[in-house]
Amino acid sequence: MKINRRIFTIQSILGTAGLVAVDLAQSEASLLLETSPQASALGYRADASKVESASFPNYAAGQKCASCQMFRAKQPTAAPGSCAIFPGKLVSGEGWCSAYMKAA
Repeated sequence: MKINRRIFTIQSILGTAGLVAVDLAQSEASLLLETSPQASALGYRADASKVESASFPNYAAGQKCASCQMFRAKQPTAAPGSCAIFPGKLVSGEGWCSAYMKAA
């Protein structure tokens, strides 16, 4: 089969689109569950207002993932973002865990 310029261009575009689609599918992270072993060990709560102060005395009202050094999101809001403590997972901006460090 002879490949002309038109066929080459179409195949190149389709191949590139396929690679982009695969990359996007792999980069999607799932939301961290409070019941996962690492989240449980660090006392992660998706809603910081539900943190038990008796169990975690270093928790202070107003602390949440969105204001932590480890949290990375496009905008510092309640929207989920990535966390250096939980790689490959998304955490709630309104969440909290015992690894909380106030952002500078």
